[in-house]
Amino acid sequence: MKLAIRIALRYLFAKKSQNIINVISMISVAGVLVGTMALVVVLSVFNGLHGLIGSLYESFDPELKVVPVKGKVFSLEELPINEIRTTEGVNHVASMLEDQALLRFDKRQVPAIVMGVDENFAKVSGIDTIIVEGKYQVKYQKFNYGVAGYALADQLGLRLNFVKPLVIYAPKRTGQINMMRPDLSFNKEYLNPAGIFAVRQLEYDSKYLVINLDQARRLFGYQEDMVSSLGISVKKGFDINTTKNYLQQIVGNNFKVLDRHEQHATFYKLMQVEKLMAYLILLFILVIAFFNIIGTLSLLIFEKKESIGTLKSMGATRSLINKIFLTEGWMISLLGVLGGGFLGAILVWIQQQYGLLQFSGEGTFIVDAYPVELQWGDLVMVCSSVSIIGLLAAWYPVRVIVKSYYLGQRND
Repeated sequence: MKLAIRIALRYLFAKKSQNIINVISMISVAGVLVGTMALVVVLSVFNGLHGLIGSLYESFDPELKVVPVKGKVFSLEELPINEIRTTEGVNHVASMLEDQALLRFDKRQVPAIVMGVDENFAKVSGIDTIIVEGKYQVKYQKFNYGVAGYALADQLGLRLNFVKPLVIYAPKRTGQINMMRPDLSFNKEYLNPAGIFAVRQLEYDSKYLVINLDQARRLFGYQEDMVSSLGISVKKGFDINTTKNYLQQIVGNNFKVLDRHEQHATFYKLMQVEKLMAYLILLFILVIAFFNIIGTLSLLIFEKKESIGTLKSMGATRSLINKIFLTEGWMISLLGVLGGGFLGAILVWIQQQYGLLQFSGEGTFIVDAYPVELQWGDLVMVCSSVSIIGLLAAWYPVRVIVKSYYLGQRND
């Protein structure tokens, strides 16, 4: 094999008798280089978007969330709360209760998701860091307050300095509807808005109102120990997956412990599918580019047909000659792969450091420049897959054309 590599290197870098072969070889390398670079950059862009949107979810969602397998709510007595709080790696535990309700402010009415939280919610999420107006507060002394998403507040025409309270309606879970007085079939609560938050995701900003947990229980007609989920924050330095596994053993089979990816499983799966499709499309374009390598290698073998006869007379087997030209074809693609991977990584690094490619428009985006993130796993996957395709592209012309020249079936 060492002999095949040495001869292949000599053939690859030796001056060709026809200058056009050098030009075609450079075009082949350039095609693989550009395709590989594009793959690295596009996958890095998907990683950047994935990380950016994931960071937005982190500002509202807890690191771990305990939810029931069946039903919407459960009693805290069904779980060993003290054991959960003292589990190694658990920092804070917050109780949450959420359901659908109707909000009315002045003459505007908007359906929303009302989420009641206890005093630990700000410790398991980053909601206090995304308040864009006012402050995070759901209760002060005997007064009830709440924080709403900015799009929801805009739909209601809600402002913090208004004296008029926000009214929340939720249907009573028990009893019959009084057709003469349908208003008696609803629970009603009042509160004053203390702040407005912005997750920068409409599924939160246009739907969620965060209020005090006790008020939410009165609104939805639940007992004092009923919740819909538990939010858990993990101590720094502890592995989230390890803590999650410990908690899953504690809560049993009737409950699920979800990390942030599992809380938004549909979104993350969609991002992975989009990334995979982009990878396959660009890889298919690269496959077309590899036809240049087939033509280049065919010309190289044609130029070295006399050398094939010389090697044969010196005792070289057809297997050795096949290895020589197969190695040469693979080296052509390898030059493009290594060059493209290196240049792609450099471009991603430059974008990360300096943000040269920016969004058009001012102040309308969460970030100014396109987010990118280079993952070494992607780089290895791209280089490996492109190298394998290059090897397969070189296999056909080597096997067919070398066989013809070696057996003396062609006389050029």
